This record gives sequence, C-alpha cells and structure tokens, in this order.
Amino acid sequence: MKQRSTTINRQTNETNVTVDLNLDGIGKTDIKAPVGFLNHMLDLFGQHGLFDLKIQASGDNELYKDEHHVVEDIGIVLGQAFANALGDKKGINRYGFFILLMDEALATVAIDFSGRCAFNFQCEFLREKVGDLSTELVYDFWDAFAQNAKANVFIKVENARNDHHKIEAIFKAIARACRIACEEDERSPLSVPSSKGVL
Repeated sequence: MKQRSTTINRQTNETNVTVDLNLDGIGKTDIKAPVGFLNHMLDLFGQHGLFDLKIQASGDNELYKDEHHVVEDIGIVLGQAFANALGDKKGINRYGFFILLMDEALATVAIDFSGRCAFNFQCEFLREKVGDLSTELVYDFWDAFAQNAKANVFIKVENARNDHHKIEAIFKAIARACRIACEEDERSPLSVPSSKGVL
C-alpha cells in the first residue's frame, strides 16, 4: 500500500489549525496547541497509533475566552485528515477495536471508517478540568473527529476513579483502534471493504 499522508488547514475567525498526518508513520509527533493536556494526549495518540502527526493550532481563546474553540477545531481537522489520507479506503481493514487498561480505568473503543458518522460516548467525569483541559471537551473533541472522519466511533470507560486515567485510556485506545482499522487487509489489498463497493 502506498504511503498515505495529508496536510489539512482550517482557518476561521476563532482558530487556525493545521494537521500533518502520515498513517504509515512510526509515531513521531510534534504537537503545538495552546492546551497543554490535549498536547500530551495527542502525543500519546500519535505514538500508540504509529501515526506521524504534526499539529499547529492557535486561537482567540488562548487567553481571554476558554479552550472550547481550539479543542473542537483540532478534532475537526484531525478527522478531516484521516478521511483525506484514507482516500477510497481500498485494502484497509475498515473496522478497529481495542480494550485498554490504564491503571484502574478500562476503556473500550470501536471504530468503523464507514463513510458516515455515528458517535456513542459513555464516560462520566468527576472533575471540571484535568490540567488545562475541560473534561466535557473530551466528548466534543471525539464527536468532531467522528463527524469529519465520517466514522462510527464507540467509546466506553468503566471501573474508573481518576479522570486523568479515563482520558488517557480513551486517547490510547482510540489510537490503537484506528491503527487496526487503517492497516492493510493482506487477504484483500485491492478491494473496498464493503458490499456496496464504495465507502
């Protein structure tokens, strides 16, 4: 399978986000966004997915508002990058799932790069923030990703006490699930994985 990489930029009156993504990378990351805890999570996402990932993001909310705009917009652009890099999706597994244990937190994630969006998020947080990231924005980030990647995404976290562990388990599990879904199906390297013939 040829190398699948893309660069996507989205500039609005609120944010400026650029994502460089190589699906066939080695997990090299360079994340520069104004939300430090999200940077950390995106580093983990790239490393566990073996995606080379560079993100440059800035926004009007860095000092004077809140982090909602830039967090959601990074999710939007990351989703667009996956959709673009996957192209016609010939030869990919399409489906990926992973169950990941992060200390006491158990995250179950499934993803289907189906060409349409559905999003299911089952995780409750106890704190308003972890570091400088509002916990409610974890939902918004992955919802934006699912919509723009045109993917079905299922996330469930259970048996968890620590909100940091919950969020880290989510990002790592999604990375692993995406990695499986994006990899080549050796038995069907030239076919679109759908009875419709298109995704």
